[in-house]
Amino acid sequence: MRTVIETPKYSFAKYHKEGSQFKKEFISPVPAIFNYGFVEGSLSADGMESDVIVIGPRMDQGTIIEREYFDGMIRFIDDSLEDDKRIVYVSGFFSKSLYSLYFHIYSVFKFFYYLVKKRRFALCRFKGIEIHEK
Repeated sequence: MRTVIETPKYSFAKYHKEGSQFKKEFISPVPAIFNYGFVEGSLSADGMESDVIVIGPRMDQGTIIEREYFDGMIRFIDDSLEDDKRIVYVSGFFSKSLYSLYFHIYSVFKFFYYLVKKRRFALCRFKGIEIHEK
């Protein structure tokens, strides 16, 4: 599977790819502690490509990673839809507790983002982390 990085690690801006360009979607109150991207050619419940977080060194926007498997899953509801994020572990520090805290904070931010920016209620909730054993 081919993962394309949209938002580099440590970025406050969340991007998504439209055609051949990366468009800024919003500014997060907390920087991404991972590289954020999508599985090219996939489709998730929100109508976009499936989300992937890549744990490892900071990667440039547009970096492509080829993998045959995922190392785990972040279970998440965004905008009242299942929006799980696949985990790819490349290298470095990973703490289930730290990532759980990050996604709890992120879910609260997303709730208020929909309420204030989109003027509607939307369920946003972190449901847990699954690590796949090899």
